[in-house]
Amino acid sequence: MIDRREFGRLLGGMALVTSGVRAVTAPALATGKAKVVIVGGGAGGGTVARILKTEAPQLDVTIVEKREIYTSCFNSNHFFGGFRSFASLQHSYDGLRKLGITVANDIATDIDVSGKTVKLAGGGTLAFDQLVLSPGIGFNYSAIEGYSAEAAEILPHAWTAGSQTLLLMQQLEAMDDGGVVIMTVPGNPYRCPPGPYERACMIAHYLKMHKPKSKLVILDAKTTFSKQGAFEEAFDKYYSGIIDLNLTNEIDDFRVVRVDANTREVETASGLKLKGAVVNVIPVQTAGEIAIAAGCADAKGWCPIKPQNFASALVDGVYVLGDSAIANDMPKSAYSANSQGRVVAADILAALTGGEPGVARYRNTCWSLLAADDSIKIGADYTPGEKDGKPILVPHDPFVSQKGETAEMRRKNYAEGLAWYHAIISDAFNDNAALTQKG
Repeated sequence: MIDRREFGRLLGGMALVTSGVRAVTAPALATGKAKVVIVGGGAGGGTVARILKTEAPQLDVTIVEKREIYTSCFNSNHFFGGFRSFASLQHSYDGLRKLGITVANDIATDIDVSGKTVKLAGGGTLAFDQLVLSPGIGFNYSAIEGYSAEAAEILPHAWTAGSQTLLLMQQLEAMDDGGVVIMTVPGNPYRCPPGPYERACMIAHYLKMHKPKSKLVILDAKTTFSKQGAFEEAFDKYYSGIIDLNLTNEIDDFRVVRVDANTREVETASGLKLKGAVVNVIPVQTAGEIAIAAGCADAKGWCPIKPQNFASALVDGVYVLGDSAIANDMPKSAYSANSQGRVVAADILAALTGGEPGVARYRNTCWSLLAADDSIKIGADYTPGEKDGKPILVPHDPFVSQKGETAEMRRKNYAEGLAWYHAIISDAFNDNAALTQKG
């Protein structure tokens, strides 16, 4: 159970207000029924929709989301370790519909910014006065020779939750004891910086419990990674002899450049070739397809934003938030998307009423489960600022878990992260039942 104060604290102290911006009452809205279209119904898009419809019930708010049931990528690693059921990751859009929000289970295929319309794969067209893009991530399959959407059905990435999550788990369960699991990790940026290493712990936990002769080989394109000290301590403490971590260095480049789905072989830039019984390929990522199609992405495939409100820096009249946005040091996480969604909602309400939004404040925290009752975290606050004359998001009061922390602190982290999961589901999907869940 989460009380109202704890609910607000877990969501950055802003559960009932719009990121420090004064709430806008319904009578203050301009005459007429403004239309807001939100492409993407995850933690960011759901947050924007819920706040807008709660603060201004007469708004016409539509979410375009291909999934009928939302399966959260955040906390999905817990499923591999046996700490969460797959069903507990799945959530309906009924709570948002109850507010009067239209949830169109469709795919946005084209955006006419000047004409203010969104074209849908099903043949429909949606008009908008305000447009928010929160489509999550896309994959640059061409970055790895032999990898593709089809190959991912054999070498799953599981970096979008749902069928891919189940597929990876099924492969782990079907693998013989003694089989080798290979995980490939891309260079920055990508969704959830510490995510691969939490997954490594969860897969290793499964192997330790059920297939103790097996091991996990990690091939990382990077030289360092988020929360590295605490993760490496956990690898030694819990999973010694199970996890084989290979970070790129001056001699070896462990960036995976080729895979063979038929033989389950991977090859690194240094020429190392390995075969696995299970191969979890986490590919190079980009902004979601529709954000790129709308012209909001730069040459690197991510969407630069204006830090004061997450409006696109490239296309006027469009907000881009969540994993598709590139926001300096603010990582791609569900917490970030929820925080950004609050600012976007406040900015839209201010725009529709002619009001002035307050100074934007953002926050992020990422929890990573290492083993039973042992969780670590990293986070910071962010405010708009400048560097070398360019607008950026400036981090404040950063924190990260360290090696050697007490078991009590780690248990507290785990309880906090679990409570946050229920809080964000409630906040983004208007699912108050989530606050009473225990797992």
